[in-house]
Amino acid sequence: MADEVYVGNAGVDAPLERGWLLGHFMPPEAGVRHSADVEIKWGAHPPGDRREQWATGERRTALLVLISGRFRVELPDRTVLLDRQGDYVVWGPGVDHSWWAEQESIVLTVRWPSIPGYAVPLS
Repeated sequence: MADEVYVGNAGVDAPLERGWLLGHFMPPEAGVRHSADVEIKWGAHPPGDRREQWATGERRTALLVLISGRFRVELPDRTVLLDRQGDYVVWGPGVDHSWWAEQESIVLTVRWPSIPGYAVPLS
């Protein structure tokens, strides 16, 4: 049963995996946090933080929910401003995207399925 339950804190666990709490990239020994079905990220962003490059060739669906702050999601045909707690945006496969934090922001991202190949290389 120990492998079927994990209790943690997103603020503590997320920085250990570039914000990600579960997905295919978690090692199998991570138990229930290793998943090919879904990825979940707790994104803590300082003001002015932005994605280093656009995500292109996307094959997943994504949901991004604003927990706190003011956050912009850039899509090919528009920019979506999330500025009230609970504001969210969903986009499907084939939609390129980027983002930036206007203010210190916390966002929860859910992507599915969890497939390799989309990480921005570490600087």
